[in-house]
Amino acid sequence: MEYQFISYSLENNIAKITLNRPEVLNSFNFQMAKELQDALDEVNKNDEVRVVIITGTGKAFSAGQDLSEAINLNTELSEIVERNYIPIVTKIRNLEKPVIAAVNGVAAGAGANIALCCDFVIASKEAYFIQAFSKIGLVPDSGGTYILPRLIGLARSTSLMMLGNKLSATDAENLGMIFKSTEEEDFDVFVREFSAKLSEMPTKALALTKKLLNTSFENSFEEQLEAEKNAQCLAGNSQDYREGVNAFLEKRKPIFKGK
Repeated sequence: MEYQFISYSLENNIAKITLNRPEVLNSFNFQMAKELQDALDEVNKNDEVRVVIITGTGKAFSAGQDLSEAINLNTELSEIVERNYIPIVTKIRNLEKPVIAAVNGVAAGAGANIALCCDFVIASKEAYFIQAFSKIGLVPDSGGTYILPRLIGLARSTSLMMLGNKLSATDAENLGMIFKSTEEEDFDVFVREFSAKLSEMPTKALALTKKLLNTSFENSFEEQLEAEKNAQCLAGNSQDYREGVNAFLEKRKPIFKGK
């Protein structure tokens, strides 16, 4: 599949999706949002893919919505949210493979919340996050009001969303909002090595863990125990489980296939 506003590559079981509108800080128009959705569908059905990286070209991860398109097309913002962002974040959360947001620069508005809904957020220390919605009289979308309070609590989320202050990658890591911040010169190497490590892990078990985490805030304790039991049954019937047990007994490193 050919893309206009993203690039896509697959190497060593790692799919890399790069937002590619650097002249507007990788802000989303309808076409780029559709292409990202299509790429997420592609990696979901491709058994060769065991890890997904989403990143940006140039100085930004993504500055969120391209407001000029919204104004020029006279499009209702609710339509933009429904067509662009609800499908993107839903696909990421339901993707049965770990997703890394490699935040190379500014992540603002919807761009910040798309990053935060990924399983791991790795950010260059030159990057920053901003809930920019209040700056133009809007409210956070793209799952931000759901995800951010669960990451850092209600009080901090309220201040970031209402005040719209910038948050450095270092501060985001210290708050527990993201997985890791790195020096700019180490960023690409860290992302590459970390994604390679994930690609060698038992992908099916990781997918089941992700599914359990998605339900953990809504289920009762008893419901979650039942969900864990059912997921463990599925994991226990996987090839990776048998390989893991054999490797343990044979005192060697397991070779997982993601099956």
